[in-house]
Amino acid sequence: MTTTSRERALAFRSLHVPGSPLVLPNAWDAASARVVEDAGAAAVATTSAGLAWTLGVPDGDRLDRDTALTAVARIAAAVGVPVSADIESGYAADATGLAETVRAVVDAGAVGVNIEDALYEPGGPALRPVAEQSQRIAAVRAAADAAGLPLFVNARIDTYLRGPAEVAPTLERAAAFLAAGADGIFVPGAADPATVKLLVDGIDGPLNVLAGPATPSVAELASLGVARVSTGSSLALAAHALVRRAARELLTTGTYGALAGGLDHGEFNALLGARS
Repeated sequence: MTTTSRERALAFRSLHVPGSPLVLPNAWDAASARVVEDAGAAAVATTSAGLAWTLGVPDGDRLDRDTALTAVARIAAAVGVPVSADIESGYAADATGLAETVRAVVDAGAVGVNIEDALYEPGGPALRPVAEQSQRIAAVRAAADAAGLPLFVNARIDTYLRGPAEVAPTLERAAAFLAAGADGIFVPGAADPATVKLLVDGIDGPLNVLAGPATPSVAELASLGVARVSTGSSLALAAHALVRRAARELLTTGTYGALAGGLDHGEFNALLGARS
């Protein structure tokens, strides 16, 4: 670990301020990361779904560790701001494997991770038991400490995606995961103001809200005490929707309206060249 890595980790940690949230338009490759950074983002977070799709793989723990973190390393090398890596459920079955994942994250140049409590099984995704997930988070924390990096561990809780969509079990998980070494809590799917406020008040740590078209504005989320707002796979989905619209238009009407407003070739080349 370099001094720069530690400085970036501390800087990233300091950006999580309740009421003045860190806003993260999630990136899925080096080019999108540079665009996000150039737009003014203080940090870049990866989207594991967008990254998987870029590599031709479905979302949902389908990527192996080496493939995923090689892509994260490219993203980290492309920007000058701190990078947080979405490592899905950790690319590992046990504490030894999770430690290897953390070492790979550090080597890739990332200073934060998202780790989820979803368990992908033949019958469909479920939630890992609280005790098991707490042990996994503790293993991530221990490995980061052993590497000497104050890695920001953002514990994703999927109760509003595939568990009981209730505040009480979410708060129970949040408390356990923070006690195990997590630094922040991410609850995708919980976005209405009343629920967000209950989560902010009930969680003793920074809350991350997943933003989308129907989510309250950043200003409103800030007023509720949110500390982090991210877009997850939404930007990647919007980009790929544009590709589909443009392709369909070209192949059906033979026109090019969907291509209007694209980035200038020279400007985009220069943007990427600035970090090469």
